[in-house]
Amino acid sequence: VQLQASGGGLVKSGGSLRLSCTASGFSLDSYSIGWSRQAPGKEREGVSCISASDGRIFYDDPVKGRFTISRDIAKNTVYLQMNDLRPEDSATYYCGRGPFTGGNYGCTLFYEYDHWGQGTQVTVSS
Repeated sequence: VQLQASGGGLVKSGGSLRLSCTASGFSLDSYSIGWSRQAPGKEREGVSCISASDGRIFYDDPVKGRFTISRDIAKNTVYLQMNDLRPEDSATYYCGRGPFTGGNYGCTLFYEYDHWGQGTQVTVSS
């Protein structure tokens, strides 16, 4: 099982980036995929995820309306389109594999994710 995150970089405030998470060793239609991020000195936080069982999508409040998660089952890849980026979005972004279903919690049980990729750095300058 591998998760390869890419697409990070340096962008000015208000700019956009699209992160990609390519999975290998398993199929996206059998596992939920989520994105989390961690800034220096801060706790890791779940940003967004998409449930395998029903396609339900979650966004953490700080990114609602600016980030969009999507998946391409054929390419076994999940994307995170990030628009209107702000300096507080600067962090290392990780993609992870979660259970097929989390019941009423959908894909948001990030502590149950069993594999995480190596992360991609996003830096937003003001």
